[in-house]
Amino acid sequence: MTPDVRDRAEPPRVNGRPPDECAVPEAAWSRALHLIRDADEVAMACHVTPDGDALGSMLAVAFTLRSMGKRVVTSFGDHHFVVPRLLRFLPGQEMLVPPEEFPESPDMMITFDSSTFQRLGLLGASTARAREVIVVDHHPSNEGEFGTLSLIDSAAAATAMLAEELIYRLGGQLDRDIATCLYAGLVTDTGSFRYSTTTPAVHHMAARLVATGLRTDEIARELWDRSPFGYLKVLAGALERVTLEDGLVWTYVSQVDRAAYGLPYSELEGVIDILRRTDEAEVSVVLKEDDQGYWQVSTRSKGNVDVAAVCAALGGGGHHNAAGYTSQDSVEDTMVKFRRELRKA
Repeated sequence: MTPDVRDRAEPPRVNGRPPDECAVPEAAWSRALHLIRDADEVAMACHVTPDGDALGSMLAVAFTLRSMGKRVVTSFGDHHFVVPRLLRFLPGQEMLVPPEEFPESPDMMITFDSSTFQRLGLLGASTARAREVIVVDHHPSNEGEFGTLSLIDSAAAATAMLAEELIYRLGGQLDRDIATCLYAGLVTDTGSFRYSTTTPAVHHMAARLVATGLRTDEIARELWDRSPFGYLKVLAGALERVTLEDGLVWTYVSQVDRAAYGLPYSELEGVIDILRRTDEAEVSVVLKEDDQGYWQVSTRSKGNVDVAAVCAALGGGGHHNAAGYTSQDSVEDTMVKFRRELRKA
């Protein structure tokens, strides 16, 4: 006889909510809560050139800590400290400070969505001097090589999922501002729920966030349906020189391309999404020259190639189907080295 589902033991609840599966040990959660509750001030950092998951996760937790009476300082370590235009709709940006105003030696620090020390940019020095550093991340390439405590779950679709868990465990509640920040992280890292990382837990979380009354249509418009005219011109140039070779499609965007139309580097995120549609290519690559003259290499895979492994071999990291790294070589030399690692993969 099949037992009634009502007779089955229910997993322990977090703040009244049935928890989703998470790889972070309970001991790590307990220590994180102890460190945060004992702190008067919490310094928080996410990776350079933040995306929706990095900035959204950090601001969501910052709202919660502020409601607990904590002093909160949030930042990211870019030389040119500007929130990407696509993310300027996120609430809580009054809590952001430029890197030069970030504490030099924080007593308590939390990093978000940063798989390596280097991804923290100018805030890496503060991280090295901090007494305690909690690392909140979901990248498989994050092996816990920095920080004093890891809240890392590589099976999580977004760092926002870990941020929500932390909020609940701290006794926080979702409101529209927090939900907006978390939803931005969830939809960007799941490709608007199109990627293979989109599990039932992702949809359960989305339902909790939408229930706060946030406007999903407005968020989608800000993230995907807006761009300055200059972006179209730069995109046209990138597509004009796109190359297809042996299952690889790639192109590049230089500083000169952007300068011609006054286009900030942060506007280039969508170029890779155009290339990845190519039927004949398994792997897509876009080289984007940043304001310091380095090439930021974005890669995507349709599943048969682990681009995280390729990028890790070149000093970067990420996920199986989406990863990146920084190159100081020329476009030609960068692609020679990339092809070499791609053949190994």
